Formats: sequence, C-alpha cells, structure tokens
Amino acid sequence: MRRWWMLALGVNAHACVTLGLFGLPLVMPEIERHFGVPLPVAGIIANAPAFGILFALVAWGALADRHGERLILGLGVGTAAVLFAALAFVERTWAVIALLALAGAAGSAAMVGGGRIVLRWFQPPERGVAMGLRQVSFTLGMAVGAFALPPVARAHGLPGVLLVCAGASLLAAVLAALFLAEPPHEISGHDAGPARSPYRQPALWRVHATSALHVVPQIVVSTYGVSCLVRLYGWDSVEAGRLFGVAAIGGAVVRIAVGRWSDRTGLRMRPLLLITCAGLGVLALLVAGTLTQTWLGPAMLALAAVTTVAGNGLAYLAAGELAGPGRAGRVLGTHNTIQNSVSLAATPLAGVLMESAGFWAGFAAGLACTLLSLPVVPVRGERPKGL
Repeated sequence: MRRWWMLALGVNAHACVTLGLFGLPLVMPEIERHFGVPLPVAGIIANAPAFGILFALVAWGALADRHGERLILGLGVGTAAVLFAALAFVERTWAVIALLALAGAAGSAAMVGGGRIVLRWFQPPERGVAMGLRQVSFTLGMAVGAFALPPVARAHGLPGVLLVCAGASLLAAVLAALFLAEPPHEISGHDAGPARSPYRQPALWRVHATSALHVVPQIVVSTYGVSCLVRLYGWDSVEAGRLFGVAAIGGAVVRIAVGRWSDRTGLRMRPLLLITCAGLGVLALLVAGTLTQTWLGPAMLALAAVTTVAGNGLAYLAAGELAGPGRAGRVLGTHNTIQNSVSLAATPLAGVLMESAGFWAGFAAGLACTLLSLPVVPVRGERPKGL
C-alpha cells in the first residue's frame, strides 16, 4: 500500500502545479482582454511556462537520479508557488512571460519526479496502470482548472487565477516535502537498466519522435479549443471551459484503461499505435466540423481533448523502461524537453495559421503530424514486459 501512497503524492504534486503550467489556455479570452493582445500573443503568454520547462527538465532529472523525488518536488513545486503568487502583482507583458517561464522551470520538477516514482516503486506488471494514474495528474489538474479557473477569471481577473495556482502548488509542495520517501529496496543491477547509454537503442529515439509529433495536435486542441468555441461558435467562456473539464475527466478514465490494457498485454507501443489510428479519425472529423461550422466541431473538440492525450503515458513509460530506473530521470527529462520544444514552436505557428486561415487549419496541422507518426511508432520487435 505504501507505494500507492507515494504515487498519490506524486500525482497530487503534478496535478496542482499543472494548474499554472498548463491551465492558463483555459482563460485565454481573459488573457487577451487583460493584456490587450491578439490571439497568437495570448497563446505565447498562456504557454510561457513551457520556455522554462524546456531548459530545466533534464537538470531536474539528473538531480532526481542523485537525490530522489522528495527534494525536487518540495523545492521545485514550492518555488513555482512563490512565482505564481508574485505574478499576480505584475502587469508588464514581458515580465509576466519571464516569470511564467521561471515558474515553468521550477514546477517542471513534478513532471520528472512522478515518472520516477512509478519506475522505482512498481514492478512491470503494475506499471501501466501506475503510469496511467500518474498521467491522470495532468488531466486531473486540467479538469480542476477547466471548472475552476474560468469562473475565477470572470470574478477576480487574471491575478485571481494566478493566486489560485500559487495556493494549489504550495499545498502540494509541502505534502511532498513532508511525506515522500525512498523505496525500501535498492535497485538491482538488472532493474537499473543497461550499463551503456540507453540512446544506443533506436527504439528510444523513435519513442521520443512519436511523442514529439503527437504533441502538436495536443497543444493545438488544448491551447486554442476554448477560443475556438468562443469565437467560432459563440459559446460563453465558462461553458467552454466546462466542456474541456468534462473531457479532461474522460481523458483520466481513458488513460487508466489504456494502462490496464498495456499491463494485460505486456506491450506499450502496439496499444499506442491503435490509439493513434483512432485519433486520426477524430481529428479528421474535427477539421471537417470546424471548416463547415457545424455541431460536429464542438463534439469532436471534446473527443480530441481525450484522444490526443490518451497515449502519453504509454510513450512516457516506454521511454523510462528503455532507460532503466537508474537513468530514468535524465531520459524522462529529455523526453519532456523534446515535447516542450515542439510545443513552443507549434503554439505561435498554430495561432498565426488559425488567425489567417481559420481554426480548421490549425487542427489540420495536428492531423498531419498524427499521420506522420504512424510509421515512427516502434512496434516491430516489441516484446511483452513482465509476463
């Protein structure tokens, strides 16, 4: 039971800091109004934490490999809380972007620490479900954000949103610092992974590349979905946020189910390939719905919010297993760094594309990247794990 308590602490830390790191796109209309900026610039502000995440993940991973999760979660998430609180009193756009980037660098500790908890406390036959639960931390944070942040933005503006993010992160940091512990056993030589660099395995590079391509539709849907509903369909911003909140809850259920499926088969990449194929269909319908401005658009936006994140845990787990727990922190940090590099590039480009051609064009770009990922998924030669 203790391993599940450790996982719960990691999930809580990641979910709470997710409000500030990834939840700001949920209040994009308020960001546009508050700063008086166009959609592409608002997209950069909302995703500014990704700048810091990009440069900090590998360092947090190396620190976690050496000192464990307790230190990095307490220190990193706690620092993010302080920065979110400071942001509530800053008005200049450039300063807000800079401080959000610093908050991203600090809070990204939770993105590495939670994955290491799964690899160090759980055996392979349980890791799929455990990683699914760990990945629920993102969807849980986004679900809470979707229901809570738009009403806070309406009542108290952007400063109120940032103070809520600060309070949640501070609580999570204190709990992690007080109660997280090391596993009761040392990592065996077999479990620690190969002595040589894990990057000599082509499969690891392909897992990274698959996730890099998959992050494009994910970032397009999560960043601009609310704005699409408000601008194109005339929805109220709070109601649009609630739709994504429901989708986030659905995404949490799907991630756990996918993890269970992966544990039962002992495979990670074949389920990911099938999920990718399903995502292609959803994105194609989303493009059609937003191009014609029919009811299909909102329905497929909700479904795309689920399908575009459903396979994240499998790719993340596969990267960690290929590395071995002894090097998982650095490899998982690299994995997330690659994803955030693509995210940083895709966010403004998609915003410009949507402003010039329409929302359907941004979703079409996500569809194209998903299609390109099909031959990249390293399915061939995969062997069942733990069976």
